[in-house]
Amino acid sequence: MGIANIIIPFIILISVVVFIHEYGHYYFAKKYGVGVTDFSIGFGKEIFGWNDKSGTRWKVCWIPLGGYVKFFGDRNVFSQSEQQELINKYSKVDRNKLFILKPLYQRSLIVAAGPIANFILAIFIFSFIYMFAGKDLTPAVISEVQKDSPAYIAGFKKNDKIISIDNKKIDSILQVSTFITASTAEIIDFTVLRSNKEIKLRVKPNYVESEDMLGNKISRRMIGIKLTPFNNEINHVKLGPTKAIYYASKEVIFVCVSSLKYIGTMFTGSGDSSQLGGPIRIAKITGQVANLGIIPFLSIMAYISISLGLINLFPIPMLDGGHLMFYFFEKILGRPLNQKTQEGFFRIGLFLLMFLMFFATFNDLKDLGLF
Repeated sequence: MGIANIIIPFIILISVVVFIHEYGHYYFAKKYGVGVTDFSIGFGKEIFGWNDKSGTRWKVCWIPLGGYVKFFGDRNVFSQSEQQELINKYSKVDRNKLFILKPLYQRSLIVAAGPIANFILAIFIFSFIYMFAGKDLTPAVISEVQKDSPAYIAGFKKNDKIISIDNKKIDSILQVSTFITASTAEIIDFTVLRSNKEIKLRVKPNYVESEDMLGNKISRRMIGIKLTPFNNEINHVKLGPTKAIYYASKEVIFVCVSSLKYIGTMFTGSGDSSQLGGPIRIAKITGQVANLGIIPFLSIMAYISISLGLINLFPIPMLDGGHLMFYFFEKILGRPLNQKTQEGFFRIGLFLLMFLMFFATFNDLKDLGLF
């Protein structure tokens, strides 16, 4: 695969996801009268840009790994410190455009709007796919149980229809592998339909080193069953808007919950941290998926959008969630945290982000065979 086939789809995907995220901040900032001086896609030196009638500089920069919205009077995107000297610099009219002088609920909505916009983008993409390309609703019927496998030992039988995994309803044959892989429990609970009776089964999966459909190495949880559509008929259904939004919302919630559980297992030491990737791995996968067509590309865009929104809600200073955490303290204490305390939190946040970036990049380079 040529480098251009990797870089171009990656830049398109990241640019769209970042633009939507930053536009969420921008929209609510303008709604509440906050001045916006810069709206940037990317970091570093500007490639091109323009000024709108309100004075905002819209620009695209050379490093396509993020973006930012800069507010009038602020040193950065979300300056937290109450600086009297900064306030005194401006006239009464200009003070109305300062982010730091807005009510707490407005500041909170402006900050939260970025991640929320990412979730909305994902719901829109999934809904679009389900309405125009369709959603697979093929029943998950077992056609084979491998002898002496975890499923065989647990009591699974041929023609069992899987209807739930860990109390989550199975709507499609495609969800079975996803739910097994996403489960963080040592023992997975299944409900199967056998001769019109619901039967509860519990199985401990094996871990098998394998490759995904794109050839990337992964550690997969396997229970030893084979699923085949009934009469080999795939039930691919184009959904109406209401059902499409419903299933799209379910998918966003599932990805968020599964991601949080996975992160929890890494902290406890039971998770596979090698699956955590950074920009290099994302670019590689994006390029691979783009070659499969527009629907897979849109799907990976939705998943990346969910990840960006979720990560930004983590209570780490320098991220949106860190600022929301400060606002929570401000609400409880009745005043903002003092400058020294905030600076301490920001140093911790910077260390955590640098460590995460280093770890993810190390995994990326190891995935490329450089370590």
